[in-house]
Amino acid sequence: MAEIVFQGASALALDAKGRLAVPARHRDVLGALAQGRLTLTKHPVGCLLVFPRPAWEGFRDKVAALPLRAEGWKRIFLGNAMDVEIDASSRVLVSPELRQAAGLVKDVMLLGMGSHFELWDVQRYQAHEAEVMQQGLPESLGDFSF
Repeated sequence: MAEIVFQGASALALDAKGRLAVPARHRDVLGALAQGRLTLTKHPVGCLLVFPRPAWEGFRDKVAALPLRAEGWKRIFLGNAMDVEIDASSRVLVSPELRQAAGLVKDVMLLGMGSHFELWDVQRYQAHEAEVMQQGLPESLGDFSF
């Protein structure tokens, strides 16, 4: 079977309880791949990382194996990780702590990033994207053609 790759952007809204409706195009895959189990944690750029549980386990193991000098990063990724499940209404609860950390209030953007997703506040994402675009292509993409 080919590797599952999540891609694309979905503009969504958190409900009053901080729940996020999982986009229909990802529900079946997340159900089959992870039995609806996800892990959310902080990303250092100000969004949240959203992993299907199997992808999280691989990421978690890599982070846990980091040397002592990376202990602060272990705290960021592992210390803030929250295991969640997609409920019967296809929603995921984003904890108040993680919502606050990523500045999530209502309007959010879910971005497929290959093995996982990023969850952004819409305005924060727009500012981040504008900053990235202003910087131009990095040298590592110098040979990349469109």
